[in-house]
Amino acid sequence: MTIYFDNAATTRPCPEAVEAVARAMTESYGNPSSGHALGRLAAGELRDAREDVARALGCRPAEVVFTSGGTEADNLAVRGAAYLQRHKRRHIITSEAEHDAVLRTCRSLEAQGYEVTFLKPGSTGAVGVEQVLEALREDTGLITLMLVNNETGAVTDIAGIASAVKRLRPDVLLHTDCVQALFKVPFTPNQLGADLLTVSSHKIHGPKGAGALYVKSGLRLPGIMTGGGQEGQIRPGTEPMPAILGFAAAAKAGRETFSEDVKRMGEIKEYLKASLREEIPGLRVVGESRAPHILSISLPGYKSEVLMNLLDAKGICVSKSSACKKGARSHVLEAMGESPEVIDGAIRISLSRYSTMDEADAFIEALRSAAGSLRVKIR
Repeated sequence: MTIYFDNAATTRPCPEAVEAVARAMTESYGNPSSGHALGRLAAGELRDAREDVARALGCRPAEVVFTSGGTEADNLAVRGAAYLQRHKRRHIITSEAEHDAVLRTCRSLEAQGYEVTFLKPGSTGAVGVEQVLEALREDTGLITLMLVNNETGAVTDIAGIASAVKRLRPDVLLHTDCVQALFKVPFTPNQLGADLLTVSSHKIHGPKGAGALYVKSGLRLPGIMTGGGQEGQIRPGTEPMPAILGFAAAAKAGRETFSEDVKRMGEIKEYLKASLREEIPGLRVVGESRAPHILSISLPGYKSEVLMNLLDAKGICVSKSSACKKGARSHVLEAMGESPEVIDGAIRISLSRYSTMDEADAFIEALRSAAGSLRVKIR
């Protein structure tokens, strides 16, 4: 039996998404821009998909731009917003705990003459309102901070930041990466005060290759590619209909079971946290995860790669940081000021709507056994 506890990296596609992808590839396979019957059918399905994703986000369909995923959506948001503000406001505020899609984009903008302030998250893993206000300047044009951290599950008060900033600098644009937040914590773009917001299909049991960028009505965001007129010219190119329809199907299914899924994941996470602390001496919970699906733990003195390999041999899938890091040390835990021993022994457990208490029990026993065998060898 495989126990999959790496859902922050990607999720198992739900049946609704699989069916939608298959239908798009075998029945409604026309180009939505074509004028014939198959093209019109595809255009209608694209319109319906946009409405389903908009309902999941709590925004208007016209505010949804389909992308290839969270990374592209982050790039479109950050680069587009920076370009819009380039004449008078070339200062950007972000944090050292952001996803690489934001961090590396901000660093590339630094090389183009923008100034970027990288805030350090607190010991909880979140960025505080006061930190942002202290960094705010007359020439600040963009703030980009994630709602739920992908490694620790820390939740940043984006709504509080937006409210405080907009009172002082109403022209500052706010982007928030909500890839780990959709169907995990309740939000709408309006509640958060966001001008730009990004989500991804494969984090909510949809297929890889699709995501969405929310662009607040009235904001004329420029694209970073040239081509046709698709997606309001923000993301030109023939729409990847199988991925988009699978995304929409997952969004519709996730919206219907959101409350019960969050409750179940939260109960399993709290059970894991309490049981692991009791069963494994020296285990530390890292940060303060307020998201229901992510738990970061560490066994200082152990190597996470070794623990992960032992768990993998038992059919248990976890990770030590973001999948995008490909084995590199967690920059998030470094930014939080954790010691090398804690960072090198860290493991991320991430749940989904399909996770169960039985799987949690099996994981606890497997990690206890792995830690115990390594403790004997170390001694």
